[in-house]
Amino acid sequence: MPRANPEEAMELGSSPEELEVKVGIRVEKKALTGWLTTLNSILFRLAMYLACACLAGLLIVVVYGVVLRYVFNNAPPYVEQVALLLIIAVAMFGASAGVRDAGHIGLDSLVMALPERAQFWCEFVVYVLTIVFALALFAGGAAMATSTRGSTIPTLGISEAIRYAPILIAGVLITLFSVEHVIALLSGKEVVPSWN
Repeated sequence: MPRANPEEAMELGSSPEELEVKVGIRVEKKALTGWLTTLNSILFRLAMYLACACLAGLLIVVVYGVVLRYVFNNAPPYVEQVALLLIIAVAMFGASAGVRDAGHIGLDSLVMALPERAQFWCEFVVYVLTIVFALALFAGGAAMATSTRGSTIPTLGISEAIRYAPILIAGVLITLFSVEHVIALLSGKEVVPSWN
């Protein structure tokens, strides 16, 4: 690794990216391409649009419920159940989208101090564990949906299994997005974020 003059690297007002370029640490990787990347980009956008729509719907339903309850003293019984369904959808679609664009919380200060090879293996293990988690999420959601499909949500009159649909979809999305990251990692490329 080339050494830079500390005075050059520590200019006042330099951003971390500028410092990395001056020191020579940052290596631009090529973008991963292929059918999986194209599919995941489309699925990511759909997940984000659904998460945003559900969040907007949640806001509308909660405000509607609060106004009817406290202003008109006439709270509709279905508002709470609709809000719960929307919260699950926002969380699951948002979490899966976060995996695709690496928007999830990560504590990488220790990992960044490791040698490059160790960083590679840490990232690889993280994505493999994420795939295992996503498969467990899917399996658990499927088991719960199966066990509750005969029950109905009282105020809505629909099957309890509908609560688990976003969980099943998120399990599939997180798996696909993590597999894409593993392929990118193994090929020395990077997944280009879709949400700009």
